[in-house]
Amino acid sequence: MTDFPSHDLETAPDGSKPLLENSQKAFGRLPGLHKVMAESPQVLEGYQVLHKLFTQTAFDAEEQTVVWQTINVEHECHYCVPAHTGIAKRMKVSDDITTALRNETPLPTAKLEALRAFTLQVLRGRGNVTEAQMQAFFDAGYSHRAVLDVILGLSQKLMSNYINHIAETPLDEPVQGFAWTRAGKPLAA
Repeated sequence: MTDFPSHDLETAPDGSKPLLENSQKAFGRLPGLHKVMAESPQVLEGYQVLHKLFTQTAFDAEEQTVVWQTINVEHECHYCVPAHTGIAKRMKVSDDITTALRNETPLPTAKLEALRAFTLQVLRGRGNVTEAQMQAFFDAGYSHRAVLDVILGLSQKLMSNYINHIAETPLDEPVQGFAWTRAGKPLAA
């Protein structure tokens, strides 16, 4: 692959410098993904805005993690699965949930499993879901808002997963211990 630029506060385009400063403040370092995204100030800003908005949805930390990691695992993102493992730890999400998501094994509650299944259905169906799939999601306790919030999370992760694949973003040192590769056959949706 073509080497993608990886910027810091010195080399970034002017429009990306304040965005990277925000990343530095939020993470205490510059995540590799943000350094790659900095080549396009609009991409980095769009990603940061989508991330902020998704964290403000009605989903709690466990549900946010289920949406993010379901998408990361499905896209086999070498960078985002470890990164979100670290994020889940900071959010105090149970290791049981994180492990189940990473290994594609059953989640501890039926409601979280319904969220994972619906997220996969939206992702794999490219937004085309059946009435039965929608009803199962609603029966699990989710609303129309949750449907839209899953799509918001998908929009954010589509950016990061695809950019990481194309740019071959190196894994950040703080999450190297969470390195991941898909173990087996993908889950059925």
